[in-house]
Amino acid sequence: MLARYQEIQRIAEKDPVNFFFRVGTQLLNESREALEQYLHCPALDLVYVSSPTFAVNLVAMNLDLQPGDEVLATDIEYGACDRAWKWHCGKKGAKYVRQPIHFPLSDPDELLAQLFAGVTERTRMIFVSHITSSTAIILPVEKIIARAKELGILTFIDGAHVPGHIPLNLETLDCDYYTGANHKWMMTPRGNSFLYARRSLQTGLDPLVVSWGYEAMYPTESQFQDYHLINGTRDYTSLMTTPASIQFMKDHDWTSVAARCRQMVRDNAPRLLEILGSEPLTTIDERFIGQMYSARIRTDNPEGLHDLLYDEYQIQVPIMRQENDVYLRYSINGFNEQQDMDRLFEALTDLRGKGLIHT
Repeated sequence: MLARYQEIQRIAEKDPVNFFFRVGTQLLNESREALEQYLHCPALDLVYVSSPTFAVNLVAMNLDLQPGDEVLATDIEYGACDRAWKWHCGKKGAKYVRQPIHFPLSDPDELLAQLFAGVTERTRMIFVSHITSSTAIILPVEKIIARAKELGILTFIDGAHVPGHIPLNLETLDCDYYTGANHKWMMTPRGNSFLYARRSLQTGLDPLVVSWGYEAMYPTESQFQDYHLINGTRDYTSLMTTPASIQFMKDHDWTSVAARCRQMVRDNAPRLLEILGSEPLTTIDERFIGQMYSARIRTDNPEGLHDLLYDEYQIQVPIMRQENDVYLRYSINGFNEQQDMDRLFEALTDLRGKGLIHT
């Protein structure tokens, strides 16, 4: 992927004007078409964005919220998105409701019931992760979307960790908005993310950055594309690597690779829980767990522990705060082997022995 990325960058820098107005346009269209097929969604309903957080801000800014209206989420959402919703709701006199999710969970319907206990007559949108960040849990978004439709509530799914991780079909999912990051599990360069919006809602999305797409000299058939795809001369080359990413996964049977990774994640979860003296957040099965696993860790200095694992043991693993809890999350992709997990467990056992991890 890096080789293709750098190849496109060299083409761009060799003749920037020709690239921006001709070659780059063609590569960007090819990338959109590849993403269309991969996500099972018309390209006209997708725009590339720099990150899911950008997409959340775009939708939140445009959402017609009135004073007293509510946006419902869980209390295990990604912190940047929490902050975005709190900001935009506050500006409009609306309320961002973070519904508590209580662990452990043994069935996805338990989470569904806990979330919808927060619905009121003022709920205008439900915003949830497809796979949570700190807790690494797959949420039952299909059921959440179906229940919300029955109640006439909009749905926005944050799928930052989904593309290339678990199957995604936007046509059958049928949510109102969806955002995902291709630079995570699809392994594209950073800055390659997308926003899906239902066709009937697209004209209500004004751009965060007003540029040439507004009153476009050569408008396309889609105002959605014109407004949001081109925002001046920023670097679009990372977006153009999507076809190479998808081809790489096809060439290397990534379906089988992902299945092996998921099995390794589940196989190692009991050992992590034992070392940390922690209880599982959910049952350890494919309803909840993909290629990541997270467990509570008790430590006086989470950030310091992260740095110690990196500096002393050459292990990079996130240790994240979520409310009053701290979680350690491991991720397994095609380049990982069991020896990577064994090294992590040895390091954690050592640190526990030194009193830096409490059980």
